[in-house]
Amino acid sequence: MTKQQNSPVQTREERTAKFGEAVIAFAKKVRSSPVTLPLVTQIVRAGTSVGANYCEADDASSKKEFRYRIGICRKEARETKHWLRMIVAAEKSLRDQAKPLWQEAKELNLIFSAIFRKAK
Repeated sequence: MTKQQNSPVQTREERTAKFGEAVIAFAKKVRSSPVTLPLVTQIVRAGTSVGANYCEADDASSKKEFRYRIGICRKEARETKHWLRMIVAAEKSLRDQAKPLWQEAKELNLIFSAIFRKAK
């Protein structure tokens, strides 16, 4: 089966790209302050890293490299949840907008955790 026929891979690649885009859009809504500036930097790094590392995993040259990259995807999704929580602590008005992102980060973390376990 070629990559183009393998829709789950395309779906994960597209899903993680859309997640990164949503994180960027959310980050643009956060008011800039000495407290929020480092939080925004961190969430953008973590949220966009999920998709970048998934692309790297998809192109991995070995099973070991694949598992390593999937592990990073898992960690970055979890870290994004943390930064969302911190941003909401700093900007309570963003709580409702953060919820769907937090849920997607949670789901991505679960997906990549399952892939990581199976890739032993």
